[in-house]
Amino acid sequence: MRRFYFDHNATTPVAPEVREMLGSALSEVYGNASSIHHAGQVAKQKLEQARRQTASFLHCGPKEIVFTSGGTESDNLAIFGVIRRSTAPSRHLITSAIEHPAVLASCAQLEREGVEVTYLPVSPAGVVDPDDVRRALRRDTVLISIMHANNETGVVQPIGQIARIAREAGVLFHSDGVQAAGRVRVNVRTLGPDLYSISGHKFYAPKGTGALYVRPGVKIMPLLHGGRHEQDRRAGTENVPGSMALAAAAGWMEAHLDAEGERLSELRDHLEASVLNRVPDVAVNGGAAPRLPNTTSLCFEGVEGEAMVIALDLRGFAVSSGSACSSGAVEPSHVLIAMGLSRERAKASLRISLGRGNNREQVDALADAISQSVAHLRKLSPTYTAHA
Repeated sequence: MRRFYFDHNATTPVAPEVREMLGSALSEVYGNASSIHHAGQVAKQKLEQARRQTASFLHCGPKEIVFTSGGTESDNLAIFGVIRRSTAPSRHLITSAIEHPAVLASCAQLEREGVEVTYLPVSPAGVVDPDDVRRALRRDTVLISIMHANNETGVVQPIGQIARIAREAGVLFHSDGVQAAGRVRVNVRTLGPDLYSISGHKFYAPKGTGALYVRPGVKIMPLLHGGRHEQDRRAGTENVPGSMALAAAAGWMEAHLDAEGERLSELRDHLEASVLNRVPDVAVNGGAAPRLPNTTSLCFEGVEGEAMVIALDLRGFAVSSGSACSSGAVEPSHVLIAMGLSRERAKASLRISLGRGNNREQVDALADAISQSVAHLRKLSPTYTAHA
């Protein structure tokens, strides 16, 4: 059976160019970047070259990049790093109801530590209202954390506007850019966040690679304690080959992003049109808002999303019913619930995320498989009644 991968928001395959480079780096760049001998200095040079390339990807300075193990660590370092460094007698944090678990779980932990957290709602299209951010500000607000693009719906948030509100109020602003980086152009200088998280495995680098942008002058408390690595912001011997792989993937994306974004947007729109034309009682979650070019979230009335994932997998297609970090959860998507969907409709939704290896032929085959799978599952459903 031929298999086709449509779950790129969960993770991406390592790009051929990155895989080839990584193979040589693992065998040749083995020194500790903190060592003063030749092997160590070679590693140090490669690490700083990777830092410059990653900085170019985000349009910032090399010293503003902290290499991490991925998006979760970057989010944690930004949120805990800012809040725990604050010495204010009371501390308040603003976030949204649709954030990734890496942010929401961090906020929950901070609440247990006495920090007050405001969770902003979103519109039915899945968008945070900047005016809600402004209204939620308090004298003791230390940090705002709003994602750049949602991992389930692909809805892009107005973080430029939110950054301006934060700057005017003198409050630091972090954005989880894990899904956005590599899908849309990210210029942290013009967007304006003080901290911005990225993860390499979302744009064809290996898992375990990531970075946090930290604006000059922003001080954070490290999560890890030990040596004085990453300018005292993250202790531990640097993953030099991993950082090189992250930078190589970022370099490829930087060179091809516009063309790839246009190609994926056309494929996504073609897929949605094909499904909507052939399958009744389908809705696009977040379809009225600006979205990432590769992502669609479809709600199939009367069909369990998990059943669709299994049915499509049996036909050779890998898709998702939501966030990969929530797979196996019996609860409906917190993102879709926040957008106003009922529990039943939230559990009837499917996420499809395209990537570099997908083409028109695969999209047409997926549309066929969806049509056939939905028809079969609806026949078995005791709750579905076709609308006249």
